[in-house]
Amino acid sequence: MKPYLLSLGVGLLVGVIYSLLGVRSPAPPAIALLGLMGMLLGEQAVPIAKRLLTKAPVVAYLKAPECAGQVLGQQAIADDGPDPKGGQT
Repeated sequence: MKPYLLSLGVGLLVGVIYSLLGVRSPAPPAIALLGLMGMLLGEQAVPIAKRLLTKAPVVAYLKAPECAGQVLGQQAIADDGPDPKGGQT
């Protein structure tokens, strides 16, 4: 969670600097975020295509740290949160 908060804080700081200088950000935020998402997903397209061609398990790869961790971040796949069924892990 700390890297996310740090990233948000730096982004806010850059936004304040842009505002003080009277300049606009280089790209509208939605477009920039969609571009970053496309880059992350596109990075996984080749390994997924290779698995489809070799008939290797794709769903297992999507859940693996080398795919899910790259796209969602390591915190998103960490197994230290509450169990979705109500218990603690």
